[in-house]
Amino acid sequence: MDDSALSQIENGTAEEVNTVLRNFNSQNGRAFEFPDLVKDRKKKLIDGIAQKLNDPNMALCYTACLETLRILSRDPGEVEVMTTREVLKVMQRHAGLDSGVEESRDHSPSLKPDNKNVVVEALKCLCNLIYNSSAARRTCSYNGCIESIVRRLKTYRDPDLAHEVKFFDMRMLFLLTALVADIRSKIRHDLHGLTYLMETLDLIIKTSVNHEQQKGSLDTDIPLADNEVDLACEILKVLFNLTVHVDKTNLEEEEEAHFMRMVSILHDLLVCKTESSDKREELVSNTVNLLTTMPPTCYEELMTPITEGTLEVHAKKENEYEGQNMEAINALLEFLELRLDRAEEQQLQNLKDQLTPIFNCLWESSRNNRVIRKFLRSKVLPPLTDVTRRPEEGTHIRNKLCRLMTSPVMDIKEMVADFLFVLCKENVIRLVKYTGYGNAAGLLASRGLMHGGQGNVGKYSSESEESDTEEYSKAREHINLVTGHIDPVRPDPLAGMSEEQKEYEAVKLVEQLDRLTRDGIVQPMKVGSDGRPVPVEHILQLQEEITAENESEENGC
Repeated sequence: MDDSALSQIENGTAEEVNTVLRNFNSQNGRAFEFPDLVKDRKKKLIDGIAQKLNDPNMALCYTACLETLRILSRDPGEVEVMTTREVLKVMQRHAGLDSGVEESRDHSPSLKPDNKNVVVEALKCLCNLIYNSSAARRTCSYNGCIESIVRRLKTYRDPDLAHEVKFFDMRMLFLLTALVADIRSKIRHDLHGLTYLMETLDLIIKTSVNHEQQKGSLDTDIPLADNEVDLACEILKVLFNLTVHVDKTNLEEEEEAHFMRMVSILHDLLVCKTESSDKREELVSNTVNLLTTMPPTCYEELMTPITEGTLEVHAKKENEYEGQNMEAINALLEFLELRLDRAEEQQLQNLKDQLTPIFNCLWESSRNNRVIRKFLRSKVLPPLTDVTRRPEEGTHIRNKLCRLMTSPVMDIKEMVADFLFVLCKENVIRLVKYTGYGNAAGLLASRGLMHGGQGNVGKYSSESEESDTEEYSKAREHINLVTGHIDPVRPDPLAGMSEEQKEYEAVKLVEQLDRLTRDGIVQPMKVGSDGRPVPVEHILQLQEEITAENESEENGC
């Protein structure tokens, strides 16, 4: 931008300023850096725009001015020229977030931001600056912006309030709560933010249904529009920031009631339909993230009781379990399977980040709610019928989880093993039955359970849930516990060998293992008295261990 353009912005009419800025915006609409706009020239441009935004007679160019500021605010370099108190105050006022504490006599009522485009552009500017500047974060945390957003949140029922305004309100609140931890408690307690945010989520769900009913439709299973999903996701992210560090073990009665209500709303979101599958995945993903911050006792709100005659209306038969509608739990399981399929197709860029929330959610709910655990087990670990294939072979969700039990990503395989172990009521024999000892070895070694036994059984009921099929009962004695399936018949590799040849091959094998051990390539282990693996110093120690066990058994007889 040359001196002539800057002069027009400073001294020109609203039409001239609008023309100059529109040209600049069209040329730089996709730019994120402005090397040709040196600091002094950039400051002069911003000061000139701020002057126009303060002039009630320049309303024609307000939108173009704020579009220019939005484009410039993308550049984190030299952002301080845009974060002065005066410039931020102008943006705040045009975004409709003026706290009202200071009423300037120089500003006429016409400056009140009733133009949707002006408000949205101002909110976008503030969002960019909050993301790029710590100074902007500090200012917007304590200049009344937060109070004004919460105050406007109460008016979201007004059909005249544009969706874009609501969306960028929540985007701005998300950025502030994510980057400024000090304000979270204030929003939760002083401003009652949890209540208003939950009411808005509830409003989104109910508004969609009411809108269709007003058009004459009797269908209550109405999909959420894409823009409604976008707004809901932003609210869910704000709620996550507000609840993630709350101590869930020492809640007051009012706080616990808030969380119970929140999980009830999350249940409604999980069973909601959306217009597109991508939006459905995004909605469930953000819902799962928020569920991970909820107290374990609140997971019961994910189920709803089924009364006689309501099953066909509210739930499919497959979602009924012990008199409860498990549709929301089934939605979580479907989301897990979707992520597992993406992982196998290598479409997830960060496997740990994508899978951790859903595994934590299912693990926590299974540990703390008997009905949820039993339902998930019926879906994930159904009674075995085909034991001719390894547990990790196949397309069932159990097969996919067993494949991840040997993942090179340590956190992933531990989460999978922990989840399956909880579904088995932390019973080693039951876990090995469904996964094979080889797949479960990592979990058993870390918990000192390689000799068998059980983990923390105090959290589970004592009733038996075993239901072996007839096929499994007949094949039980032939199953290889290490692989978890019946080994196919193979020819004996020692057939036709003399005793001398067998002895020669055995000695050769021992020598090779000893060389691998001495070279540090492998480390032989044995199971110690604490149920965990311990290193073996020499390969012959394994033979001595076997001999000692045989002698012990003979003496016992």
